[in-house]
Amino acid sequence: MLDARALRGLAHPLRMQLLADLRRKGPATASQLADRFGESSGSTSYHLRQLAAHGFVEDAVGHGKGRERWWRAAHEGTGFDGSLIHDADPATSSAAAVFLQAVATNHSQEVSAWISEAQTRLGRWEPGADLSDFTLRLTPAQSEELIGRLHDVVNSYRDLPEAEDTRTVRIHTHVLPRSASE
Repeated sequence: MLDARALRGLAHPLRMQLLADLRRKGPATASQLADRFGESSGSTSYHLRQLAAHGFVEDAVGHGKGRERWWRAAHEGTGFDGSLIHDADPATSSAAAVFLQAVATNHSQEVSAWISEAQTRLGRWEPGADLSDFTLRLTPAQSEELIGRLHDVVNSYRDLPEAEDTRTVRIHTHVLPRSASE
């Protein structure tokens, strides 16, 4: 769970991309990540060290040889306390805004890539893909309950045994309270 200090360490678009990549693809070196993201290895190395200082990444023991430093994600996911966007410390509230914007940008890019590749890729996976939206009228407590139940359903699928046609799927949930005038 992100606290104010950790949030300030993570709230950088490249750091968030590096962490997401390590979570999805596994351990990598700063040079490998630099190639993937079109950055210099000095830049990725710096940002990896910053992520390590905040506990997001760690050395991937047993990978590489010689002086190669391999990194891996220290956790499978990151929790975010939405109240940080209203923190009295401007550095924290700004970092929360950067974090949320980067998450939204990443979601948008993933959906756009999925749509671009859908015609050539889905095949029998067509019924297993979805892009839906719903509008409900809920109280804050009902919205919180809905989020909890959605997370419970998703988490119940984490440890299923792999079948021959198992693939990694990305699940985006967005529960966005609208202003009173909408």
